[in-house]
Order: sequence, then C-alpha cells, then structure tokens
Amino acid sequence: MLSRRSFLASSALLSAGLLVSPSLLAYNKRYIGLQLYTVREAMAKDPAGTLAQLAKIGYNSVEGATYTGSQQFYGMTPQAFAALLKQNGLIMPSSHYRLGEEMANGAPVPGTMLHDWDRAVDDAAAAGVKYMVCAYLSEAERGTLDHYKYVADQLNKAGERCQKAGLQLCYHNHDFEFKAQNGQLPYDLLLATDKKLVQMELDLYWVTKAGHDPLALFKQHPGRFPLWHVKDMDKTLQQAFTEVGNGSIDFKKIFAHAKEAGLQYFFVEQDATPGSPFDSVTESIDYIKKNLV
Repeated sequence: MLSRRSFLASSALLSAGLLVSPSLLAYNKRYIGLQLYTVREAMAKDPAGTLAQLAKIGYNSVEGATYTGSQQFYGMTPQAFAALLKQNGLIMPSSHYRLGEEMANGAPVPGTMLHDWDRAVDDAAAAGVKYMVCAYLSEAERGTLDHYKYVADQLNKAGERCQKAGLQLCYHNHDFEFKAQNGQLPYDLLLATDKKLVQMELDLYWVTKAGHDPLALFKQHPGRFPLWHVKDMDKTLQQAFTEVGNGSIDFKKIFAHAKEAGLQYFFVEQDATPGSPFDSVTESIDYIKKNLV
C-alpha cells in the first residue's frame, strides 16, 4: 500500500464568507465529498474511470491529494482536470499540499508552501479549488515547539498568498499535533496563526484518537473549522479505520455543531479498507445520506 507521503505530493462564496462571521455560515448539505487518497491506487491507474465511478456511487465533491511534486492534478493540467470534474458532475473545493521543508533526493519539492507556492496557488485557482490544505508534516518537519512556531509562521505567509488569490489556506491535523511538549500542544501553536489567513481542516478520526473532543475545539475556536474529514474508528483495541457509521465516533452529535464549527465542506476518508475501497465508500455514503444530511 502506498503511503500518504508518496501521494501528498470560484472564490465568490469564500469572499462572501469573509463578510460574515464563519460561525453563522451553514455548510452546503448538497455536497458529500470524498478525499481521493481513499481511492489513490485507482486514481493513479485510471483517474477518469475512478471519478465516473465515484459520481455513480453518489459523491459530488472530491478533495485532491496529488498535486505536490508533479505540479499537476493526477497527471493533468488544472484546466484539463477541472473539465474532467465538470464532465462527471463533481467539484473539487479543496486540495492537499505539503509544507516542503522535507527534500526529495536532496532537492526541494516544487508545488509546496516553501517552493514555487505562487504556481501552486495559481494552479489551484485554475482548477476551481477554494481551500488549499497543508496535509501533513513529516517527522522531520515537526520537532520542538520552536519549530512548530516556525511552521505557524510559514502557514501565515502561505495563507497571505492564498488570500491574495481569493483562496483560503487550511491545516489538516493528525494525532501528533496533540502530543504535549512542556505542557503545551503543538496544535495550539498552529491555532495561534492569523485565523483570517489559516483555518483548519479537522480530521475527526485523528483528533478523537488523540483523546480530544471536537466539540470542545468548536467551542473554543468557533468558525475556525470550515473543512472536516469524516473518518470513523472501529471498536477494536487497534482503533483502525472503518466505514462511516460502522465505528465508535458519534457523527450525529458532531454534525449537530456544524454551524458553530463553521463547516463548509466535508470529505469521507478511509486510509485503509478491508476490501475494495469502492465498497467501503459506498457503505459510508449510504450511512451519511440516511443519518447526517
């Protein structure tokens, strides 16, 4: 199975959102999204066929996962990929990117926040992306609290460039940001960024696995979480990934606080599946349609 590291390679609504408190905005229930990392192997082999299959299952929104490094979207120019999405009745309001501090074979990785970010922003806008998301920090990019302060500073700078293009930068968490150092959480340092420049994509699986309550975060930082990853945790000691509604996370309770969070779009994600990922994402969307939207 390929790792996330290998793949993590229409601004009107956003502009309007800047004029209204995010906590007063309700998410668009018409859109049920999928993070394409869930079907990464299929996307690598046949992106057109994969998107068509996802649309047939019922997804009408996706989140990208492969721009970094190639400076293309699944081997296509932004314009060509946007046309393919439209052909399948899909939108891609959000896409994942990397910080870029980690080198590849000793060379900087283009299309990251630290290397050729201007082109990445321009390409995102051309593809119809509204939210550019810092997807993951490698172990080399984490480090001490002082280093997280450096990361926060880079997020502010990258977010300022996004804002100039009418886009919004977000940060996607795992669980390592919630491991205290000297009594302080790295995630709190990332939340100390300028909230106009840097908002959050909350991964509901990872924050739960880290032992933190999403509702407490919403209360402490209302309107800061326009994007969610809807990912369930099974009921075994391993706390493995599972289909939405098949695990231990109370999504009904969390979705009841969507307005307070500032939710705009959510994306199903399942990093590993017991069989075909298409079977798993079908099970997840069926539960979502019946219980959450």
